[in-house]
Amino acid sequence: MLYWFFVKVFGPIARHRLGPTAKGLENIPRKGGAIIAANHLAVIDDALIPITCPRMVHFMGKAEYFEGKGVKGKFKKWWFTSVGVFPVDRSGGNKSLGALEHAREIIEDGHLFGIHIEGTRSPDGRLYKGHTGVARLALETGCPIVPTALIGSDKLQPIGTSIPKKGRTQVIYGKPIHVERKPADEITHDDLRSLTDHLTAEIQKLSGQEYVPEYAQKIKAELKAKKEAEASGSAEA
Repeated sequence: MLYWFFVKVFGPIARHRLGPTAKGLENIPRKGGAIIAANHLAVIDDALIPITCPRMVHFMGKAEYFEGKGVKGKFKKWWFTSVGVFPVDRSGGNKSLGALEHAREIIEDGHLFGIHIEGTRSPDGRLYKGHTGVARLALETGCPIVPTALIGSDKLQPIGTSIPKKGRTQVIYGKPIHVERKPADEITHDDLRSLTDHLTAEIQKLSGQEYVPEYAQKIKAELKAKKEAEASGSAEA
């Protein structure tokens, strides 16, 4: 695995471009499994955590990153695998369960697992309702969750852009939320929702974002449908 090679080689370039400052590094457990749970403002968020965290962090990545054909497809698969990213099927239903099981193995093996609680990047810079997958992983493994706030990345890489502007960002690692392990068959929906809401509230305090009690995917789908309807109306006119 080439994780630290890439962090050492490309990290200085990313730091020069993104200007990250990190706070609360002492809140990251020095050893043992834990979850780094963050908000999500831009694609570059997945670079900000690795270049500021003193320990390796494993992430999920869209399955499409690992399914490409030809030289480009093979390179992308090699790249993401080398930096500790593993595939997750986001097409719905139970298709993401395999990735969650892999995440649990990572945590139980004593490593850090990083995830964005909203599942997808914020459509407007606000903090959206968190999904309960993080809570389930924490309850099933008994590992701590480190609430993490990413600040400023959406200003450097607005939606629709691929190359980020040069500027300043901040990563704040909050105090760990300690979770007591619970048998999978005893975990209730209330357990999941309560822990998820607590985690989201902690991230909101750190980030200062306005909270929206809706899922980011839902809002993005509504905005997309509205755009398509407006485009269709303009074409008909």
